[in-house]
Order: sequence, then structure tokens, then C-alpha cells
Amino acid sequence: MAAPTTFSGEVWAELRLADARDVPHIYSLIHQMAEFELLTDLFAATHELLTSTLFPTPQPAPFTSFTALILDLSPSPVPASADTVSSLRLDLAASPLADPEAAAFPSPRGGGHVTAGFVICFPNYSTFLAKPGLYVEDIFVRAPWRRHGLGRMMLSAVAGRAAEIGMGRVEWCVLDWNQNAIDFYEQMGAEVFTKWRICRLTGPALDKYKGTGSGSQEVKDAGKAE
Repeated sequence: MAAPTTFSGEVWAELRLADARDVPHIYSLIHQMAEFELLTDLFAATHELLTSTLFPTPQPAPFTSFTALILDLSPSPVPASADTVSSLRLDLAASPLADPEAAAFPSPRGGGHVTAGFVICFPNYSTFLAKPGLYVEDIFVRAPWRRHGLGRMMLSAVAGRAAEIGMGRVEWCVLDWNQNAIDFYEQMGAEVFTKWRICRLTGPALDKYKGTGSGSQEVKDAGKAE
């Protein structure tokens, strides 16, 4: 493993729109997140699947379909571009930061930038509000860069964009044992619902319904909901 890269003084963070060049880092970051959440048994992503689903051709406008955002860090100021969603200046003069993985996460944008996190979100819909919203599937910052305001910057940027384009809400899930995350989200003003449960069909449980989405089906018992 390469020696840690130490960041000191001023460091500039940029949250930007991702593209297909970011897929290798997105893949690695998702795997790190699965390890942190103790869910590696569910990890089945591949570079090919991420590329085809996140970056199809033609690609929809940001925040109208699956949208991936990348958090890059730079030792020098980053000029804003059309891909920039948000930015933040960090002052590490008093506490230099050693990133042991910096060499493994060079940004494909070059310039000495290092990738430190990502967000993936997509539109959903609230019938109660009769408005679209944004669902945050993943928000993740690599371990060395946590507790520096970057997660807040990333979530604030997504919420800000949702508000600006007239969406009704932003939602996401949090593991019930991750009290640090729960506290953080509540500090940001989010309401954490404890009485709702996630329901999911996947794998064989989903596949058994193939063929039932089209054509007619026989009604076995009109008085019984199944």
C-alpha cells in the first residue's frame, strides 16, 4: 500500500456531476459502504452494470433520473464548472489529515484531485403532496474525510437542488444501529420515522412474478386481497 497522502492548510471540496470515468471509484466506494454497513452479502454491482444504468446514452438531465454525484478534494482552488453542484473550503492548518487511500482514488479529472465520496439519488413521487421528490439511495464519505462537514455539504446540495426545482421532499434510509448518522440527520432537520418498515422484493422473490405484469390474470377470489 502506498504511503498516506497528508493534506494540510486549505483544501477545496467540490461536489460535481459524475460521468462514466468515475465508475471504478463509484464501485469501490459502494463496496466500502457495504463493508461499513455489514451488508457485503448483498453486494452484486459490477462496473458494467453501473455504467449502463447510471450513464446511459442519451443521458437524462441531472435530477430527472438516476443522478450520481462525486466528491473531489483538491489542494488548490477548483474553478466552478457546469458540472459543479456545490463546493466547500476546508482549513486543515491546525489538524493535517492523512489519507491512506489517496493514491487509490485519484480523480479522473486530474489536477491532483482525490475522490472522497459520492451521492446517488433519483426522483420519486408523493401522492399526498402531489409533487415529485428526490430519494437519496446512497450518501458516503471515505473514513479519513468524515467529520469535516462534507456529508452536510453533500446532503445540503441535494436538498437545495430539490427545493429549487419545486420538489416536495427529500427522503433516504438509515440503519437503526447507526446512531451517529441518525443524530446527524436530525440535526439537519430531517424527521426519522420509526414506525415505517422497508418492504422489498428482490432476487428469486421478484423473479417469480415474471410474466404477471402484462396480459390478463385469473381472479381466484374476488373477495380476498392477495
